[in-house]
Parts: sequence; structure tokens; C-alpha cells
Amino acid sequence: MTVKAEEILRDNFAPWVLDLGLVVEEVGKGTAVLRLPWSDRLAREGGALSGQALMAAADTAVVIAVSGAKGGFVPMTTVQLNTSFQRPVMGTDVLVDVEVTKLGRTLAFAEIDMTADSATVAHASAVYAIIG
Repeated sequence: MTVKAEEILRDNFAPWVLDLGLVVEEVGKGTAVLRLPWSDRLAREGGALSGQALMAAADTAVVIAVSGAKGGFVPMTTVQLNTSFQRPVMGTDVLVDVEVTKLGRTLAFAEIDMTADSATVAHASAVYAIIG
């Protein structure tokens, strides 16, 4: 089954998440790469991309990766999202690369690397409850 990531985004996420402009680059069986395009609207004082935008992109990308692992979208919710910010992002897109490290019947665990210009800008780990 081919996961239709753009449909998953459109049909299951709030308008403000869609406003991030996320672009699905790849979806595999438990993996996903999304692009968070640079936008001045997502920058905070000083011109760096806001951490909230990075965390929302990571959280959203996990849903796409879990959907890839499950063969399609199922209802799920974030249980935990822990993010470490390593350097500011200024004026460039961010690639959000997710790997589902464990997929159980009711929980999924994932690691998320966020890079800009080939440098790590943030790393996150997530736990999701699969509710459907």
C-alpha cells in the first residue's frame, strides 16, 4: 500500500500546521523526510526559526513515518516529544528526518533529526499512542 502523505496532512492536521508549508520528500516503512521551508513568518526576534515551528514539524513528521510503518493513517496522539536545539536556523529550509525505532500495538517510538545546510540543528525523540 502506498502511503498518500499529502492526503494525510490535508485531512488530519489543523490549518495552522498546514500553514507551516511542510513538504513530504520521502516516506518509507517507518521513515519519513519532510522539508520545513524557511519563512520569515516562522522566525522569532533576532531572525532565527522558532523552536515551536521545529517541534511542530517534528511532531507532524512522526505521524507520516508511523503511517508509513502501518501502511496508512491510523488515529494516534503524541505522548511525549523531547527536543534538543543545537544551533539556530537562519534563512534556510530544514529537513526533518524520522525513523520509527519501535512500533508496537499501542505505542510507537521515533527519533527525529533536523538538519539545515547538512548540519544538525535539533534532535527529538517521540512516543506516540496508537489509538485506532
